[in-house]
Amino acid sequence: MDKHHHNDEPTGLAGHKHSRDPALRKAELLREGEFYRAGVAYARAQVKHGARPEVMLHSVFDHATWALRARADALLKPTGTSVSVIAPYALAAFNFVRQRRMGKQALAGALLLGVASWFMNKRRASREVG
Repeated sequence: MDKHHHNDEPTGLAGHKHSRDPALRKAELLREGEFYRAGVAYARAQVKHGARPEVMLHSVFDHATWALRARADALLKPTGTSVSVIAPYALAAFNFVRQRRMGKQALAGALLLGVASWFMNKRRASREVG
C-alpha cells in the first residue's frame, strides 16, 4: 500500500490532499476544475495549431533537414568532422560559384572529383583483395 494515499483522506486528481473543511474543499475543487479546463483548452489550441498546413509543412521540413543532417554527420564521422564545421566553407564556396555564374563548371568539377574518388576507392579495394 502506498504511504502517501490513505483511504480516509480526500485527494485530488493529482493525488494531493484536500482540506477536510467542505467550504475550503469546494474552493480547491473549483480551482482544480479551472486548471483542468485551461489545460484542455490549451491542448485543443495546440492540436488546432499543429493541424494547419503551414505548420505541418514546417514540421516536415524540420524532420527532413534533421534526417539529412544526421545522415551527413554519420558519413563524415570517420573523417573527424561534421556538417556544422563544413557548412561555413560550403556556403562561401556556393556563394562564390553563384556570384561568378560558374554553376555548370562547378557541377562538372564535382562530378569529375566524385568519379575519380570512386575509381580510387575501387582500385584500392581490388588491390587489398587480390
